[in-house]
Amino acid sequence: MAGIPTSVVAATGLVGGYGVARWTKKRPLGGVALAAAGAVAARGWQQKAGPKAAAALSGAYVAAFAGSHPLAKKIGAWPSVFAVAGGVALASWAVADRRG
Repeated sequence: MAGIPTSVVAATGLVGGYGVARWTKKRPLGGVALAAAGAVAARGWQQKAGPKAAAALSGAYVAAFAGSHPLAKKIGAWPSVFAVAGGVALASWAVADRRG
């Protein structure tokens, strides 16, 4: 997975985690997908940008997941998930991926 940008992994984890939970009607299964992608992204962040950046981006990933819930009440579930996934992807690209 060395060739896949961490921004893509993180965004896919947020979108995929919600999708799995919604379509299977098993929230824990969505949580597994979310956590697995988060772990892969965190490893990539650490390798590309160091432990401090990895910790900050991991915090942003978890905050995005948590923040998507109240945001969904205002704009809808899918728009909320796409918004937070885009925010995390942008942060990940800016901190870790744009360096090449």
